[in-house]
Amino acid sequence: MAVDYTTHDGIAVITLNNPPVNGLGLSTRMGIVEGIDRAQHDPAVKAIVLTGAGKAFSGGADITEFNTPKAFQEPTLATVIKAVEGSAKPVVAAIHSVAMGGGLELALGAHYRVAAPGAQIALPEVKLGILPGAGGTQRLPRALGLEAALNMIVSGTPVMSEKLAGTPMFDQMVEGNLLEDALAFARKVGAQSGPHPKIRDRNIGHPNAAGFIQFARNSVAGVAKQYPAPHKCIDAIEAGVLKGFDHGVKVERECFLALVQTPESKALRHAFFGERAASKIPDVPSDTPARNIDKVGVIGAGTMGGGIAMNFVNAGLPVTLLEMKQDALERGLATIRKNYEATVKKGKLTMEALEQRMSLITPTLTYEALGDADLIIEAVYEELGVKEQVFTRLDEVAKPGAILASNTSTLDLNKIAAFTKRPQDVVGMHFFSPANVMKLLEVVRGKDTAKDVLATVMQVAKKIRKTAVVSGVCDGFIGNRMVEQYVRQALFMLEEGALPAQVDKAIEKFGFAMGPFRMSDLAGNDIGWAIRKRRYQEEPHMRYSKIADRLCEAGRFGQKTGGGWYDYKAGDRNAYPSKPIDEMIVAHSKELGIERRKISDDEIVERLVFALVNEGAKILEEGIASKASDIDMVYLTGYGFPLWRGGPMLYADSVGLYNVERAIRRYAAQPNGDAWQIAAGIVERAAQGRGFNS
Repeated sequence: MAVDYTTHDGIAVITLNNPPVNGLGLSTRMGIVEGIDRAQHDPAVKAIVLTGAGKAFSGGADITEFNTPKAFQEPTLATVIKAVEGSAKPVVAAIHSVAMGGGLELALGAHYRVAAPGAQIALPEVKLGILPGAGGTQRLPRALGLEAALNMIVSGTPVMSEKLAGTPMFDQMVEGNLLEDALAFARKVGAQSGPHPKIRDRNIGHPNAAGFIQFARNSVAGVAKQYPAPHKCIDAIEAGVLKGFDHGVKVERECFLALVQTPESKALRHAFFGERAASKIPDVPSDTPARNIDKVGVIGAGTMGGGIAMNFVNAGLPVTLLEMKQDALERGLATIRKNYEATVKKGKLTMEALEQRMSLITPTLTYEALGDADLIIEAVYEELGVKEQVFTRLDEVAKPGAILASNTSTLDLNKIAAFTKRPQDVVGMHFFSPANVMKLLEVVRGKDTAKDVLATVMQVAKKIRKTAVVSGVCDGFIGNRMVEQYVRQALFMLEEGALPAQVDKAIEKFGFAMGPFRMSDLAGNDIGWAIRKRRYQEEPHMRYSKIADRLCEAGRFGQKTGGGWYDYKAGDRNAYPSKPIDEMIVAHSKELGIERRKISDDEIVERLVFALVNEGAKILEEGIASKASDIDMVYLTGYGFPLWRGGPMLYADSVGLYNVERAIRRYAAQPNGDAWQIAAGIVERAAQGRGFNS
């Protein structure tokens, strides 16, 4: 049983004991009810304390039981709360560390609540596309007041317990020993005659509840267009405000069941589990010993290197930052400081913290200074000859057992590892720009990369708050290999009849943060040009539209040159359609003898997204990614794929692979159709009626 039951001088203590966060799985739920019943039948027990062992009161639902029959088996959480609330003897919830989701709903069902400072209090279900399903939308407004509770429920944002001190939420804040103070409080209320207070019986006092709820609806409509859950949260709260607790609970349940079936909730839950699954590598056991990482070296103080260094100092790890020239080093340090100063201006960092972080960076012009680093990451120019110079030198100066990482975005990691005598210590750590902001970290596993190196890097990723996804070695790894096919299709559509603004608007309406042409202008069109030049030599069979080469030959590399696919104005990052470029595109079609046609937005979206899906299927077949959810995590956290669609592979599942296959075969029969070689994995799964995430 995941619950401990003890007695202390007439007080029963029910302790949730289901590590790591005392999730409310079936055995925990059963244990609570059994503990409540046991206390009712013991005449020596005057009151009950409900608390959590270890690092949490309770983090809510047990995620290991999601999508299993146990999640819905009695006693459900609603039944547990009914038993707690209906106890003839007072129940005191002793809250510490974490009370989230079902854990908070459970605490709200108790008659009294005492709390330690520093506890995170939240109903975060909205972030999974659902709402609290065990009375949370009804009890929290009665505990906190309508406005504070609605804001918490609709945002899902945690609030620290001390900020709720003095509200009806907590009967007492505890500075000392939580259990001792909770026992003392329980003895006091146990000596009082009942009935004991229930949050459900409280009124929601608000001078203009209907007006505030309408204001909340208007606010949510502006920020949550693609997400139905915040709207349903308001529906449930409103029902309880206008028609009472029991009606509110009924509406809450109806809303919960409706939301669970929505594609948005399925996508958000997929992302939630996908992020956790990404840290699990099939052949690297979870108990693989990791290497100690106490000091980090970063080679290159440019935009990428500086951003990488910031990740580590933010986590309290000292960084030695290497550059070849003093002016480049000073420029890099100045940029890092400027980034921190911007955060200070926003009130998210103190000047003291800024100076503390800057003090963790040791600038250097010599490789020898990296000799005591446990992890060294190079962020130098993306050219194999340059990487060879760096890794040859690192092999000479790095201590035995140091992890040598490359930030390469496309190059062969096995070739890079071969520049050293220790290929087992070499791994790819592909950060995304800006590295101090973007969540994604592609961890590239070479053929000789040691398992403990992988285990260590995955741990380090958590420490610096990155979502790490493991990729095998191929050109472009997961993300850039797929995006190359996406961009190829975008360029072919320019030849066939579309213009950059139409393509971008169509895919942005679908939900992408940025279309392919705005993205290319931001990253620099010369980057793609360099890759295509390499492709022309290495893979002459792979055909590209030459229109992008013409753009680069004209010196239009994007925002940094004031013009790319779009025109840009000084100090203005907005993209303005460029008449000369649109004319160049039309002229290019004419030179190729292509009669331009009207391309629908639906076709644009299908060709771009299914290009990602098709290449993703090949990546799975080749074992470059171990599971489809890893591919989705790459695109959700690194490439602006809309979160409410769950990533390209889940989106393909929602469309149906039968329909994906038909669409790809249709486009393969059109001009430029030779760019489509349908993945066997799509054909096989479509025939079997399966999806990528089945």
